[in-house]
Amino acid sequence: MNTMPERIELYRGSITDLDVAAIVNAANETLLGGGGVDGAIHRTAGPKLLEECRTLGGCATGDAKITGGYDLKAKYVIHTVGPVWVDGNSGEAELLESCYRTCFELTDQYDITSIAFPAISTGAFSYPLEEATRIAIGTTWLALEANESIRKVVFACFDKESYECYDRLLQELVR
Repeated sequence: MNTMPERIELYRGSITDLDVAAIVNAANETLLGGGGVDGAIHRTAGPKLLEECRTLGGCATGDAKITGGYDLKAKYVIHTVGPVWVDGNSGEAELLESCYRTCFELTDQYDITSIAFPAISTGAFSYPLEEATRIAIGTTWLALEANESIRKVVFACFDKESYECYDRLLQELVR
């Protein structure tokens, strides 16, 4: 059995390039595509992803829904809607934690053993990177403690700043 640090990986680049069972899409409530990681996933997966997303009736903030991966390497896409940052006192942390928890609940339901997450809510939704990263790592750590069937969690960081933040906070946790 892998220890937790060995079950968590960092990757710098597009989440669409990863060969994992599921990638997480930082989606908007419509699930019909958008900018950033959402747009990249929809473009790479192809038009069948949008067709399936149209049948889901959207997704509430803090929740998650699953679709096929279509033209992606990943078998599944787990769509989650992160909170828009307001002031830090409007339930943002609880909603962001819920995004990660509901994604991990879907890994249980679909026997997913490897998953990749983007930096949810840190782009267009303006969540402060360090606070969002602490929530991502902390919630993931708890999920891995509770579920030994998850063999690998990858944090896919598109830019250098995100990668360095995740790397620094993971190093702090391991020490």
